[in-house]
Amino acid sequence: MFPNYKKDNFVVVFFNLKINLYVMQYHTRIIDLFMVSLKTSRKEYYKMQKEARTVYLDKELNIEAYNFKGIKQKFPNHFHEYYVIGFIKNGRRHLSCKNKEYDIKNGDLILFNPHDNHTCEQIDGRALDYRCLNIKPDAMKQIVFEITGKNYMPYFTEPVIFNNDIVTSLQELYFMIMQGEKDFKKEEIFLFIIEQLITEYAKPISAAVIQEINTEIKTVCDFLEKNYMKNITLNDLSNLTGISKYNLVRSFTKQKGISPYSYLESIRIDKSRKFLENGISPIEVALNTGFTDQSHFSKFFKKFIGLTPKQYMNIFIDKFTDKGEYE
Repeated sequence: MFPNYKKDNFVVVFFNLKINLYVMQYHTRIIDLFMVSLKTSRKEYYKMQKEARTVYLDKELNIEAYNFKGIKQKFPNHFHEYYVIGFIKNGRRHLSCKNKEYDIKNGDLILFNPHDNHTCEQIDGRALDYRCLNIKPDAMKQIVFEITGKNYMPYFTEPVIFNNDIVTSLQELYFMIMQGEKDFKKEEIFLFIIEQLITEYAKPISAAVIQEINTEIKTVCDFLEKNYMKNITLNDLSNLTGISKYNLVRSFTKQKGISPYSYLESIRIDKSRKFLENGISPIEVALNTGFTDQSHFSKFFKKFIGLTPKQYMNIFIDKFTDKGEYE
């Protein structure tokens, strides 16, 4: 009787040990997966903590102040329908604008006219701290008239002014805007900055400044601007102009500094910005600007603007209050 009891006992004990071993291995795997997840979450968390994308809408000056801090995002070739006056606080970027190359750093002034195509990326491995003011053409025209008494749009002749002393005043103005300052000192500084910029670095927009664009390329631009919400093919553009697809792309890119499709992308982004500023939901904007779905639109918008459509729209929700910002 005893031998059988011991044998049965041994089998039971062995079986329990085997089960416990499986349980331990299972829990160990769960812990490993949890730790991997935890490490990933911490990595993402710290990345989020280091990154800051802040936008402030100043309704008194009618301009936007942007700050992209802690990012290494590369921005593809695109343009805006507004003026950009910016500077780098930290980091170095390689900028390509209108078929010219620049390496920009702290202390350099950046000037983009509406429709100046540009792309940029980090070159020193450090995270970027970039700050800028965005000024819509109508607002710029009004400011120029206030300063000069003349009704014209300025055209900045160089996109980069190296080691410029205006950056010091621009930093002060930027700080006052982000702090929501109400004193008219803010407007004084703004007027002095624009006066110096248009006096030293700009010309009135005229036929002498704007590169002559041939009829076919202008026809393509007009067509893209009117039909950006549709599914446009290269065949459509070729049939429109009577130029082969290859020659059309080559000629367009040479004259505009940006390919036809990149031109269309920039139009869609600027149109979507205007829709979002007026409180139209991202899903409606996606459908109204030629995107296949909201997910595609959101990824595309963030690639160009640095914010998601929802984040950008939230800046303008309280459009008639004192403050509209996202961080």
